[in-house]
Amino acid sequence: MMNPFLGELIGTAILILLGNGVVANVVLKGTKGEGSGWIVITWGWGMAVFVAVFTVAAFSGAHINPAVTVGLAVAGKFAWGSVPLYILAQMAGAMIGSALVWVMYRDHFRETESRDLKLACFSTGPAYRNTISNLVSEIVGTFVLVFAVLFLAVAVFGLGALDALPVGLLVLGIGLSLGGTTGYAINPARDLGPRIVHALLPMPGGKRDSDWGYAWIPIVGPLIGAVLAALCYLMLQDPTNVNFR
Repeated sequence: MMNPFLGELIGTAILILLGNGVVANVVLKGTKGEGSGWIVITWGWGMAVFVAVFTVAAFSGAHINPAVTVGLAVAGKFAWGSVPLYILAQMAGAMIGSALVWVMYRDHFRETESRDLKLACFSTGPAYRNTISNLVSEIVGTFVLVFAVLFLAVAVFGLGALDALPVGLLVLGIGLSLGGTTGYAINPARDLGPRIVHALLPMPGGKRDSDWGYAWIPIVGPLIGAVLAALCYLMLQDPTNVNFR
């Protein structure tokens, strides 16, 4: 019964449930993991990617990220006609996963006074708010992700066979090394879907606005990074044949 749409929806839901789940476990009041820090968050996100990829890779290729989907399409490894369907599934999955985090940690949302920390359980935000620097951070982080994924896909003979562990370790490395500036969204669906859920759902104990003024950066930055990564990949493969196929 599984098809690519369901694969991307389920995979992205798992990604966000476990990824934003670890953020909630670390920052919300009264959890078992309260205050355990950045290392726990980055490891949790790495494992979230690992679980999501091995669960649905055989059905959809486990893009679970619009930037990966667009990057693969630019590199000629994925049909452009399937891109909208994949992105729709990823957005829906991200919203489902985020809503499940809200259900799981509802009591802890109620006990947490900081409305900024509540928002952090849904979407990313910069350590220092600087539009250019924040955009560049998302571009660079996503470039590393998509560039590595393209070569990894070749190494394992196609994205459908993409090994889950290397991708999880890749995201772990990005988080540890590059994530301190913006929280490394590197995935438009990962940020936008949960941000919409934050705006829509009631929040025990109250909530702040969903920071829509910043929301375009974790969408545009990853897409730019993905396209640049794909173009560099094509140039390394054949400098005379760089085009949007």
